[in-house]
Amino acid sequence: MSLLYINWDINPEIANILGIPLKYYGLLFLTGLVLSLNVLKSIYKKENLSAKAHDALFTYALIGIMVGARLGHCIFYDFDYYSQHPLEIFLPIQQGPDGTYHFTGFAGLASHGGGIGLVIALLLYARKYTIPFMTVLDAIAIVLPLGGTFIRLANLMNSEIIGIPTDVPWAFIFRQVDDLPRHPAQLYEAISYMVIFLLVYFIYRKNIFRIGQGFYFGISILLIFIMRILIEFIKVDQVEFEHGMILNMGQLLSIPFVLLGLFFMIRSILEKGKMKTA
Repeated sequence: MSLLYINWDINPEIANILGIPLKYYGLLFLTGLVLSLNVLKSIYKKENLSAKAHDALFTYALIGIMVGARLGHCIFYDFDYYSQHPLEIFLPIQQGPDGTYHFTGFAGLASHGGGIGLVIALLLYARKYTIPFMTVLDAIAIVLPLGGTFIRLANLMNSEIIGIPTDVPWAFIFRQVDDLPRHPAQLYEAISYMVIFLLVYFIYRKNIFRIGQGFYFGISILLIFIMRILIEFIKVDQVEFEHGMILNMGQLLSIPFVLLGLFFMIRSILEKGKMKTA
């Protein structure tokens, strides 16, 4: 059985140019963002939203996700360290044992913080381009799981957010970590998010719900964070303080998103029912 295990020993760096590493994480992150924006381009065209507004969306989304994800990691997962090293929150550097700083890239990003940062950035974006905020949220929500797919693939290339040991035949041995066969939790999430994207996009293409009612925002974050909660049970704890917790930090932070998604989904379904009976 062990012969079927996948030996995973990928170097996270693709190349190193003048001391600056080019990593799979950044490449996959940007790939997911670009693909999501291309799908959004067709949605904007279908919904008669301006091409100028679409072109500006990349900047707003990138800044919102990166700032939110970085602050989310530093506050939720490693506040003790970053409260003592505030410069490292905003700059891709880290202080070594000798007191000197060296380039590391942003090693910690939290998806919950990225979601919050994205929502704030979209609020500013909607005001700037006079688009109803709920319309923007629904449009973004359709492609949100597509972007999430590539982020989890990036985690896989980094051999991070690994699963607990297992003897299932498709287990990965993350050689960058240890020699134990483990659940490829990152791959589970990536596959789940891709299925969610295909489902939500299918519903949109069938015109079952109109953009702007909140349905797509609701169903997308509901399904994403339900899967996040479930898969967390087979992940290794990300930080030491999570040891012994019934629900870890990722699961606790996912609960409000699940409730919010359920609220918007139910509300939009009820409103659609009222429109049919009116």
